[in-house]
Amino acid sequence: MPDAPEPPETAGTGATEPAVEEPLTGRRRLVAALRRPGRRQLVVAVLLALVGFAAVTQVRDTNVDDTYAGLREQDLIDILNGLAGTSQRAEAELQRLERTRDDLLSDTNRREAALEQAQSEANTLSILAGLVPVTGPGIRITITEKTGEVKLDTIIDTIQELRTSDAEAIQFNGQVRVVAQTAFEDAEGGLLVGGTFVEPPYVIDVIGEPTTLEGALTFGLGPKYEAEEDGAEMKVDVLRSLDIVSVVDPTQPQYAEPQ
Repeated sequence: MPDAPEPPETAGTGATEPAVEEPLTGRRRLVAALRRPGRRQLVVAVLLALVGFAAVTQVRDTNVDDTYAGLREQDLIDILNGLAGTSQRAEAELQRLERTRDDLLSDTNRREAALEQAQSEANTLSILAGLVPVTGPGIRITITEKTGEVKLDTIIDTIQELRTSDAEAIQFNGQVRVVAQTAFEDAEGGLLVGGTFVEPPYVIDVIGEPTTLEGALTFGLGPKYEAEEDGAEMKVDVLRSLDIVSVVDPTQPQYAEPQ
């Protein structure tokens, strides 16, 4: 059996010494570099730090954006449908609340209008019933007996014509408020108006539209003509402002008590 060949001379002491010195030299260089970093090494370190920060940020962003990444298409459709339904319900509720607000505002306006109308009607009724004083434009009628006495029918016709012409308030001789229930009767030397005795000259204050009221007395064969036929004079003065202060006592009858 042949003898094994001897190792070549290159594997001896001369060949192994460089292999042992190289890792030591590299380690020394690394330690020296760490102890005294150069400008290039600093730039590389900064770049590596920025790259690492960007990588961490990207991972975080990816985790946030991937919330629905694992859902199926049908799941996503269901989620969208649910959101759409919620939005529609919210819009419907908003519209309902807006309608409720409008209804409340409308009800408030109607209530205020109704109250104003009721107050206006109450004021009108109080005036017509003679319960409150009144001030406004109108006419003053003065009937003076000249050659004869004014007949009761002439006085009643005068009052009826004034009422037909929308007289708002009538006052007789500054002391009697004339209303729908007021009775007129003959009396010695004068008249009984609502149970109160009045004597000539008769002064009738009337609040209303002056031109209309005056025309109701002066037309042909009207109250003024009748008064002249009775032997009296009827004078009509138009007033821009007239005060009627007498009021009706609701506890007292507006007619003459029977004797």
